[in-house]
Order: sequence, then structure tokens, then C-alpha cells
Amino acid sequence: MIRYARPGDHAAIGQVVEAAFGQPDEARLVERLRSDGDVLFELVAVEAQAVVGHILFSRLWADRYEMYAALAPVAVAPGLQNSGHGSALVRAGLESAKEFGAHGVLVLGHPAYYRRFGFSAEAARQISAPYAGSPAFMALALEPGAFDAPVTIAYPDAFAG
Repeated sequence: MIRYARPGDHAAIGQVVEAAFGQPDEARLVERLRSDGDVLFELVAVEAQAVVGHILFSRLWADRYEMYAALAPVAVAPGLQNSGHGSALVRAGLESAKEFGAHGVLVLGHPAYYRRFGFSAEAARQISAPYAGSPAFMALALEPGAFDAPVTIAYPDAFAG
């Protein structure tokens, strides 16, 4: 089951994120995004009433009117990786991002993984952002024209830490 995260999930989310990445940096990123008020929304995957996966979308700032979101991080408990939980979280997250009004989503991640959801470096070619130019920096338009014109994007401060 995938649902929106609740405050009571935060400790379990921290454990899943740290275990999935094998170190605490991404869990700290999640905590900082929350404390800075930069979280657009979070989803969790739940099995047997336990949080086994997590995805976070944060608000990005653009030099034009449309809203954009960053997908980061997505994590699944190590024993359940490669079981479809991460893909389900990404798909549900992208649907929710549309509902929240995001014009497009950016991700810095493994190109082979994120391409299956429609992300591409080509879509990010006109974006000016701290991670631009990396093959891992990809975009997905949720609305027509989201990345057809140059756009400058600023990330929340938590990403710089």
C-alpha cells in the first residue's frame, strides 16, 4: 500500500532511508527539507503496517510562474529492493506531483532507472540549475511545454549541505 507520509512515520522513514543508502546523508536531507518547510509531499510504501519505502518531492524555485518539483530521495528497505516498491513509489509520486500542480519534475539519479518513468537528460537541456550538465540530471514534463523554453531552477538549501 502506498499512502501519504504522516508525522508518526518519520522515525521509520529515517531508518529505511539510511538503510537503503548505507549511510545517513539522505536521511539528513529528508530531515532538513522537512525542518526548512521545503517538502511538497512524501509518500510511503507500507507492508504489514511497517514503512518499507519512501519518496519525497520538494518544491523548486523557477524564474517563471510554473511550479517545479525535485524527486529526492526514493528509498526501499534493503531486503525489498528490486521488488517493485521503488517503481510503485515513483509512479504514485509523479501522479501526486501532477495533483499538487507541478509543471515538471527534476531528478539527479541513475539514468537507466529513471528513464523507465520518462525522465531524460534531453528534457533537461534548457534548464540552468546546480546539477545541470550531468548525465544524471534529468527532467520529466508533467504539463506540455514545461521544459520547451529556458528556465533557471533553484534548489532548497538542504541540497547544498
